[in-house]
Formats: sequence, structure tokens, C-alpha cells
Amino acid sequence: MASLGVNPSRTPQGPGPGAASSGFSSPAPVPGPREAEEEEVEEEELAEIHLCVLWNSGYMGIAYYDTSDSTIHFMPDAPDHESLKLLQRVLDEINPQSVITSAKQDENMTRFLGKLASQEHRQPKRPEIVFLPSVDFGLEISKQRLLSGNYSFIPDSMTATEKILFLSSIIPFDCLLTAPRRLRFTPIPLLIPSQVRALGGLLKFLGRRRIGVELEDYNVSVPILGFKKFMLTHLVNIDQDTYSVLQIFKSESHPSAYKVASGLKEGLSLFGILNRCRCKWGEKLLRLWFTRPTHDLGELNSRLDVIQFFLLPQNLDMAQMLHRLLGHIKNVPLILKRMKLSHTKVSDWQVLYKTVYGALGLRDACRSLPQSIQLFRDIAQEFSDDLHHIASLIGKVVDFEGSLAENRFTVLPNIDPEIDEKKRRLMGLPSFLTEVARKELENLDSRIPSCSVIYIPLIGFLLSIPRLPFMVEASDFEINGLDFMFLSEEKLHYRSARTKELDALLGDLHCEIRDQETLLMYQLQCQVLARAAVLTQVLDLASRLDVLLALASAARDYGYSRPRYSPQVLGVRIQNGRHPLMELCARTFVPNSTECGGDKGRVKVITGPNSSGKSIYLKQVGLITFMALVGSFVPAEEAEIGAVDAIFTRIHSCESISLGLSTFIIDLNQVAKAVNNATAQSLVLIDEFGKGTNTVDGLALLAAVLRHWLARGTTCPHIFVATNFLSLVQLQLLPQGPLVQYLTMETCEDGNDLVFFYQVCEGVAKASHASHTAAQAGLPDKLVARGKEVSDLIRGGKPIKPVKDLLKKNQMENCQTLVDKFMKLDLEDPNLDLNVFMSQEVLPAATSIL
Repeated sequence: MASLGVNPSRTPQGPGPGAASSGFSSPAPVPGPREAEEEEVEEEELAEIHLCVLWNSGYMGIAYYDTSDSTIHFMPDAPDHESLKLLQRVLDEINPQSVITSAKQDENMTRFLGKLASQEHRQPKRPEIVFLPSVDFGLEISKQRLLSGNYSFIPDSMTATEKILFLSSIIPFDCLLTAPRRLRFTPIPLLIPSQVRALGGLLKFLGRRRIGVELEDYNVSVPILGFKKFMLTHLVNIDQDTYSVLQIFKSESHPSAYKVASGLKEGLSLFGILNRCRCKWGEKLLRLWFTRPTHDLGELNSRLDVIQFFLLPQNLDMAQMLHRLLGHIKNVPLILKRMKLSHTKVSDWQVLYKTVYGALGLRDACRSLPQSIQLFRDIAQEFSDDLHHIASLIGKVVDFEGSLAENRFTVLPNIDPEIDEKKRRLMGLPSFLTEVARKELENLDSRIPSCSVIYIPLIGFLLSIPRLPFMVEASDFEINGLDFMFLSEEKLHYRSARTKELDALLGDLHCEIRDQETLLMYQLQCQVLARAAVLTQVLDLASRLDVLLALASAARDYGYSRPRYSPQVLGVRIQNGRHPLMELCARTFVPNSTECGGDKGRVKVITGPNSSGKSIYLKQVGLITFMALVGSFVPAEEAEIGAVDAIFTRIHSCESISLGLSTFIIDLNQVAKAVNNATAQSLVLIDEFGKGTNTVDGLALLAAVLRHWLARGTTCPHIFVATNFLSLVQLQLLPQGPLVQYLTMETCEDGNDLVFFYQVCEGVAKASHASHTAAQAGLPDKLVARGKEVSDLIRGGKPIKPVKDLLKKNQMENCQTLVDKFMKLDLEDPNLDLNVFMSQEVLPAATSIL
């Protein structure tokens, strides 16, 4: 609001101290784009995933919508077992908020969904099961729904035919598979349209629930920024128990009281030490790789090639430069979503501008790198000149400093002559209004000491005078020739003939400028959205580069080496391997080698004293194998990984009251999963199985499980078993042969002390040395000595005698007296009262004994 004040001597002055501001004066210093970005906290939105699934004739069609990037992900039709293991894996990986399917379903799917809905202990929570009428999943109606959708990544200039061709290149509308006849005839085509039908049902659900646009006008559709295909082939099967016991992921409550409600933070885990990503989407991709370990050698070697390149000393500076550039890659999908909904903020233009220039820096850098590496070649080619066009448009149009000062979108000069003219007139108003106020004061009552002419957006020009002492009632505000408007801060505001003339002459300049700049912002948004495909590609490739740079940084700092893959070899060979987490926590760490398969046997039975490192060794083998299967360097001098299709574990019991299961039942479930699903290419890690029940029963179960696998011969899985059941070896409960190898943790007795070397060697432990561990834990020496004595007696088959010092005086005589009383008791005596006998005879004698 511009104003001019005139003093009581009726001589004009500059703006008075009580005048409201309209922004005509020189703006205060505002932070530039870099400073503003540092102050701007990137908005985090709670991501929701809505999954649609159809199962038809043994083939699964899956599609889901992720609100974090406003993208629909779909999986081509894939065969699934009647137990729906493929669907269970997808659910475990993405944790959808809702599962949508047809009301007309197969019995297996109905049973599966019923079980899913009853899992009260499922983390983070149970998904909502939504049934839609089967007509909503019709093939033709689903195709029409896909083709008629409003997608921001498709240019408006495309014709209907071009749009169909464009979508057909992304989504295979005809999922035609061939099913061979049982007899020797020509194969027949079998149409399995589950994928397209799942996409159609998902779009129907999104439109009905209006996900993300619940508060928008009904004509605003759910933003869809792209379609992405995902595959679950070549994946290694790893269940949630394995992720937990190997500490691949570990969530902890946030230590800050202000961030407790925002979720959990990553604790000491493999993901935590390898996650050095600079951008949010790099971290998201690294987590995705961890949940999808693969045995696709082409993909794994392409990842390792990039890591090896950045580990070369001469490429360290390049890696650091790329790492800095990746820090500018921000949440592009969120910005594109806001553009689609016309909710763009000033900070969004700054973030997008820096993201695009960061991407151009990545492109220029990768063009100077060896094009023989696929990732560098993709970045150099896919980061097209559309990025230059977007950056040029934003840089030439957006006035960042002006936008920050006014907290709205403003444009630079020389973009629109009409806007420039109106801004010039607006900026010249103070001096012009000074002259108008002087003329108005000449016509006012001499008792009025000063006046000012002000401009208020949406209201117009007003004459403002101070409230005089005699102006008490509303009737006192009336002045001839002026229309009273309102009273504010002891200032009376009027319309005069001159202010009305100014309204007609100048109009509402401020609102007109805002409207025209908003129109330019909309046109700029359309230009950006038309090139959204290249921005999505930037995010995909930049996040991949970010992950590989993070893995290279960790490999450099921790001394990891590149693994080799031998698909023709069934087994794992590790030279001087280390536990990636334990070596960071221990003062010193002893590396150990591993060789499984071939002439080294497939079943490793590991014995040794308590606390000698058996569990760490098992986890070390599992973690090194896992790291190799996600394309990371590994903590070992050398590692050769054969064909591995799954990792099963029974190491730690994940107890929970909500499960309603005992510890031993949980252990049995984990072992049963391995027994029923492990193949010749699976890795099975078992630690102390059988300890949750009677010693004999536990030993028998462990021996039975191992004999079951050994009976399979060369198709036996690769098994590492750590146990304290020395009778397993002493009683020869396992068949002798080349499949079994006995290992132990090397120790040395130094007097009464036991020295651990934490080194794996061939052989069998002679004792568990539990007494030594008990003494280290702080148990009294007297208890430890008694425990060792009883253990030796049991092992020697001798009777256990009570400790004489613990017997009371005449205790044996009292026991004998009590027994004699029972022996003399005549149970057939009709006058016998057992209650009297117990209270008068037995209880006093028992009390004396105790």
C-alpha cells in the first residue's frame, strides 16, 4: 500500500511513519537462490502405495500407484504358484496401503486375501482389501480407460492415434503367451490379459478414491507422471527373518523428540553403513536393490564396473565432483505433481532450476568418461537438450529475488512489455501520488493537518486523513465531496473524485500484474510438463549413479574387493572374509575363509565353545554372499559366488507376544521354510537349532533335518550349522561322506583361562566350556564350580550327590521318619481323615526338613 503524508504546516513530505507499505520502496536484501535453498526444507510427504492384483489361469497381473513419485508401476504377466508366493513377495517388498482386486476371484486368491486381512501383527499395518465389481476389470474397458487417461508426460499436440502408439510402446496391450498342448501338436495361443486388466482396475480405484486430489475440484484428475515396468525375475529369495537376523536393515526410534512422530531412523545395519547417497532417490534405489538381490550376471557386473572405475586413484576427483553435483538432484516428481495441480511454490522453481543444471553438469562430466561403461553412456545420451531448454526458460523468465521478496511467482524484465509497463507505472506511483495528495489537501478543511493517497490491491486508490479530536461519532466522519469507506488505525479512508479517476485511469495494477504473471507461470509449467520424460530419466539415472558412488565410497573406506561370479559352480568361496558390521565395532577382527561345494562338502557342522564366534561366522558368510548379490564390493580379499537362488536362516528367534507362538514354534517355522523351499543352489544358515526344547528331542530334530538334506546327495543345499550339541558328532548321528565337513573355532587353554583365537579350522570341539563363559558373565565362583562338577558327573554317567554343606542336621532322619509314616498309613481304615493326617503329621515333618 503506497502512501504520501503531509505535515500540519501543510507542506508535503515523504511517506509518514504510520503509512502502510505496498512494496514500492526498494525491497530489503533477500537471499539469493543458493541461500534460499539452504533455508528451504524439502517437504516430505507420507508415501502411499495402492496395489491392484489379478490372478487368472496361473498367471499374475500386478500394478501399483506410488504417491511419492505419482507413477504407476506394472509387472508383466508372470506365472505364480497356487500358494501365490510371487504376490507375497511383492506385498512384503512394497507394503501397500490397500490391495484392490476383483470381487469374482479364484478360491486360492480368496483364501490368500482372507489370511492377509487377518494378520494383525503385520508391520507396518494391515492393508485395506478393496473388492471392485468384475466389470471394472474388463479387458476392453480397461484399454479404453488407459487410452483416455490424462497424462502429463504425453504432449497435448499428439493426436489420438499418436497417443495410442505412444502408450503401446510402454504398455503391451496384448499379453499373448503360448501354452504347449499336452500332445505333440502345434502350440496354441493363450490370451492372458491380467496386466492390462489390473492397470484398468487400478485407474478405476484411483478415480473413485481421488488419491492425492481429495480436496481439489472434481475436474482435477489424479496426477500420473509415468508408467514404469518392474520385473521379479532373476531375484534371490530372502525372507524378512533373514533381513532381520543379518542386520541388513534395522530401524530405531529417532533420538530427537521433535522427530519421533516422523518415523524411524536407520540403526547399525548393512544398509546404514553403505548408504552414502546424496539425494533422496538414490537412497530409495539403494533400499530397492537391497530388497531385490539378483543373480543376473549382466546387471551385477555392470554395477561392479562402475564401482571399480571410481575406486581407481586417478578417478577420485571425478567421483567427488559427481558426488557434489548429485546433491542438487531434488524431489522432481513432487515438483511435477504440484505443477500438474497448479500448486507450484517459489522454492519449487529454484529447486528445479538447480536440479536441471546439476543434471547438465552430470551429463558433461559423463561425456568425458569411458563410454564403454553403460551408465556413463546412458547419461551422456539420455540427458538430452530438453534440459538446456528447461533451464534456459526458467533462467530467462523467473525472477528469483523478486519471487522471494513477494512470496509469489514473478517474471524478469523484458519478458512481457505489457507487464513491464504496468510495473513501471506501479513503481512511479509514490511521486505521482505526492502531487495528487497536495492537490487534495488544498481542497480540504483547514483543520485537517495532513493527508495521504494510498493504493490497496483489490480496493483501489483512497484518500487517508488522520482522525481529529472532534471526530467521535460515525456522523462526524462525513466530509463534503468525499465518500467515507472505513476507519483503520486512527486513519479515515475516503474516495474522492480524484481517487475514482485514478481507479479508472490506472485500474487495479497489482492484481493485473499478478494475473498476467500467473498466466506466464502456467505457460512455463506446460513447457516443463511437456518435457517431464527427460526429468524422469534424469532421476532414474542420477539415482543409479548416486548409489554406485556411495558403494564405491564405502568400498574405498572399508577395504572391500570385487567379487567374482561363477554360475557353473555351485557354492561359495571366500578368502579372508570379514563381518562388515562387527569389524567396525571390534577393536580387532580376525578374518576367516570359507569354501563350500565341490570336494569341500555341502554341509558344514561348526562346533566350538560359547562366545567363540560361531554366530558371527555364519552371519559373515550370509552378508558377504548378500552383498555380492546386490552388486557391491565385499569385505574379503577374494570372493567367488556361485549360483545362489535363496538365503534361509535360523539364527535368532524374533519373539513377539502378538504372534501368539512360542520361541520353539518360531524356530521350527524358520527351519520348515528352509526344508520345504531350499534347492541345490540355496544357502542355509542354522545356529543353535533345537535348544528351545528337551535336549534329546532338540538333538534328534537337528539330526533328522540334516539327514533329510544329506539324503538328497548332490542336490543338497549349501548348509552352515553352528551347534553346541557335541553328541551330534560323538554319537555319529550324521552319515559319513564327502558332503559333510566338521569345523570348529580354535581355542587354547592357558591354565584355568580359555583363550579364543576366533579362527575357523577343521575338527570338532571337545567341550562347550560353558563354565568359563559363566565366569566371564559374573556368576559366583561357587556356582560355577558346582555346575562344572555336575556336568562332569553327568558326562561320566555317575550319580549326582547333594552338597553336604547344604544338608541340615538330622535332615535324612527326618526324611526317613516322614516316609515311614506314609508306609504305615492304612488307606482302607474307615476312620482315616487324610486332612487331619496331612496337617498333624506330614506338614510338621516337612517343615523340619525344609
